[in-house]
Amino acid sequence: MKDYIQNKKAFFNYEIQEEFEAGIELLGLEARSVRANQGNLDSSYIIVRGGEAFLVGADIPAFQPKNSPKDYERMRNRKLLLTKEEIQKLATSSETKGLTLVPISLYNKNRKIKLKLAIARGKKKFDKRESIKKRDTDREMRRTLKKEN
Repeated sequence: MKDYIQNKKAFFNYEIQEEFEAGIELLGLEARSVRANQGNLDSSYIIVRGGEAFLVGADIPAFQPKNSPKDYERMRNRKLLLTKEEIQKLATSSETKGLTLVPISLYNKNRKIKLKLAIARGKKKFDKRESIKKRDTDREMRRTLKKEN
């Protein structure tokens, strides 16, 4: 299993509650682009409308821009492939105050491209400071252990 594109800001800006795996509808030129690690999930999110889930705001460029169709939109909404029960659970959690649906990464599983998404709660400023402090102390501990060895 190889990660193609990751949303690194998701773990810093959100506290992850529960994770899901979903298929994603991509065009051929988008699939090749994702496999070439081109794309960005940083400002994207997931919405549930009419019993279907969509990835909104993901930037996936064409693999070969000069050969792509003239009307190709790189920021278009992409449909997610989930079961009805999962879609219902995502819909109820997104309506809950303070919870949002965030994409975490695009990866492959048995030659298929999958999206890992999560139900998340936004972190407050002091939570983010705490994360930075913890990350810095872990880094310092690793440095000192490396120097001793």
